[in-house]
Amino acid sequence: MICLGIEGTAHTIGVGLVDQDCTVLANLTKMIDGSKGGIHPREAANHHAENVVPIIHRAMEEAGQSYDDIGLVAFSQGPGLGPCLRTAATAARALSLSIGVDLIGVNHCVAHLEIGRKVTGCEDPTLLYASGGNTQVIAYSGGRYRVFGETLDVGIGNMIDKFGRSVGMPFPAGPHLERRAKEGSKLLDLPYSVKGMDVAFSGILTAALQLRRNGERLEDICHSIQETCFAMLVEVTERAMAHVEKDQVLLGGGVVQNKRLQEMVRIMAEERGATMYVPPGPLCVDNGAMIAWTGIVMHAAGVRTPIGESAVRQRFRTDEVDLPWMS
Repeated sequence: MICLGIEGTAHTIGVGLVDQDCTVLANLTKMIDGSKGGIHPREAANHHAENVVPIIHRAMEEAGQSYDDIGLVAFSQGPGLGPCLRTAATAARALSLSIGVDLIGVNHCVAHLEIGRKVTGCEDPTLLYASGGNTQVIAYSGGRYRVFGETLDVGIGNMIDKFGRSVGMPFPAGPHLERRAKEGSKLLDLPYSVKGMDVAFSGILTAALQLRRNGERLEDICHSIQETCFAMLVEVTERAMAHVEKDQVLLGGGVVQNKRLQEMVRIMAEERGATMYVPPGPLCVDNGAMIAWTGIVMHAAGVRTPIGESAVRQRFRTDEVDLPWMS
């Protein structure tokens, strides 16, 4: 079976084609230009509406497939920005009806976990999921993927983008902040906001911008943001691993492409006698292939999404997802 997956939760519209062996036949994305003020949901939805059909056609051409070869259509049902989700869902419904195949609504966070498990070969990991809009520590326990820690305000990627926009970095700011951080050496005082198993980033953003106004070097501020925020993430991830007794840690989301974050998690894992796994970069960021693969997994377990039940869910929690394929 070949599944076509459509991802459209926030700034990226993506289309992926994946077969039942998780061979990625095509995986194309197009991101909005958020440099002028972040993500405006309606403008992002308009961007997705303009680009989704051309990207579907390009993905089909790249994969060398005809629409008769598609056996399933999957889409990101949530969580995410409502207008963006609805645009991707509408495209998926139209395609599934026009070619006469089943439709599957996929939880975006679970898709990061499922594609990561498959391509890295890890079996039962704790997932550190760090992206623009999401920051969570997730693990399988008691029949579901449970959230053992998460951000109380904004995702770490959003915080980095807001800081970057304030200091003139292009969007997305993560790679630019990472490069500047390598040139910094002074660890400046920033709030270390770990609250139980949860984290918070808005106070760090405020403090970092104040340091900039006080004349501190941008390179040192970027270095300090990374060291402080990543230490927070590693702390709650290690605590979750200890609680659920897991010896594997999987990274997912666009922010985990940061080499310093990978280094810090790897050190923590090795000191615990555990192993860290990181998918290839194109499968860390928001993408259609992860939606397609999760759709295949769900379909094989008997899950279907009738059109009447395919409404998007902006606050679709990871721990709300039934997992018949895990049992």
